[in-house]
Amino acid sequence: MKKLSKKTLAYSFMLIGIILLIAGIVMSISLGAKDIDFQTIIHSIFTNSNDVSIKIVRDVRIPRAICAALVGGFLAVAGAIMQGITRNPIAEPSVMGITQGATFMIAVAFVLQRIYKNLVIGSFGLMVFAFLGASISGLLVYFISSRSARKVDPVKLALAGTALGTLLISLAMGIVMYFNLSQQLSFWISGGLVSAKWEGVKLLAIVGGTAFIGAMFMAPKITILSLGEEVAIGLGQRTNAVRFVSLIIVIFLTGASVSVAGNIVFVGLIVPQIAKRVVGADYKYIIPSSMILGSVLLVYSDIMARMINPPYETPIGSLTALLGVPMFIYLVRKDTK
Repeated sequence: MKKLSKKTLAYSFMLIGIILLIAGIVMSISLGAKDIDFQTIIHSIFTNSNDVSIKIVRDVRIPRAICAALVGGFLAVAGAIMQGITRNPIAEPSVMGITQGATFMIAVAFVLQRIYKNLVIGSFGLMVFAFLGASISGLLVYFISSRSARKVDPVKLALAGTALGTLLISLAMGIVMYFNLSQQLSFWISGGLVSAKWEGVKLLAIVGGTAFIGAMFMAPKITILSLGEEVAIGLGQRTNAVRFVSLIIVIFLTGASVSVAGNIVFVGLIVPQIAKRVVGADYKYIIPSSMILGSVLLVYSDIMARMINPPYETPIGSLTALLGVPMFIYLVRKDTK
């Protein structure tokens, strides 16, 4: 009966999240620098014309809202997976230096375009560079923090991730300043959805969607691993294989997200903690709940980013950091007690 109650609570939580997400997407599409009536918004969904208002809604606001939902959800799922496989409540892509690694390689891509004038790196190319950076930094931090034992040391993980992330962002800033590309990279460092287009939606849907399906497939194994190394091995779990496959999924989720929205921090820290407190310790529920709640968080953060100081935009990464830093401090202090 208790299990059924937890299951009902999880589904109720997800249902409320979906309702809030739909409302947020409608608000995101409706609000902006240009006032557009609701009838035009509905009309733009079913009609493609040269009318300015319809083109703004169809080509700018709708893809931006969808990208916000997908990026927020994928970063939250990445954080949930990392917290599960490391048994560390402060593990998430930005704390482990994964997002910074992706940003560094995007800076390298900009520099290559400056050096080789005929080289054009589109959305897919940036995604490849982001994946490469996320892979290198993620694997480095993982192996450094688990060098002396099978299980990952949470303290080493946080220290290695923070150190490597700071190094990579510093290197990225250094090379773009040298090549006079600081303005181009500033978007990726602060994070935002100004450049979100339908190409980004397709990229996130294909790459991130596939990774999310993989995450759901791995959910039972992550649940067992989160119980502890000895318990997982006793139940016949191949712990190293589970961690490696899960880390690849995290890299795909993070790489796709960073290539579209830049370095958005702390979403993967805040959301899984909330989801875990509501739906329990089963990752079969934590992962989809994190996906929905992460989408809600970033959609509403994007609305706030546009409304705080119109017509200028506040970087979304700043808003999520304001929420994430207090949570990070709370979790660190709680772990030390």
